[in-house]
Amino acid sequence: MENSTDPYALVVDDDPLILMDACACLEDVGFRFYEAGSGDEAKEVLGRFAENVTLLFSDVEMPGGTNGFALARYVAEQWPWIEIVIASGRITPAAGEMPNKATFIRKPFNHQMVHNHLREKLPDGKKPDPLKKAA
Repeated sequence: MENSTDPYALVVDDDPLILMDACACLEDVGFRFYEAGSGDEAKEVLGRFAENVTLLFSDVEMPGGTNGFALARYVAEQWPWIEIVIASGRITPAAGEMPNKATFIRKPFNHQMVHNHLREKLPDGKKPDPLKKAA
């Protein structure tokens, strides 16, 4: 059930099925969301809605000029309050490739993996209520 105080996530993935699943996964624990199919599209969404966004959840490999690592660095620089989770099944980040505050989750992920990751990594003040409760 949506609550007007629920935080927003920006979910970015060029695979529509993974995008849909990731959005559903975040919605399950109380996030509302914006969607983008590429890093370039995500920048456009952030240009309009960044003040609402608490979490960036992004794939690495996407079409266009901005991959997930570049998007994470851009977001960390422009909007330091946004938490960042990067996901990939093929690429593991090298040292320095992601901002210090960004975290990484391996694909394929399931809802429980994502929920546990967010419960552990997000600051309490940025967790939707369902993540604040015990697993």
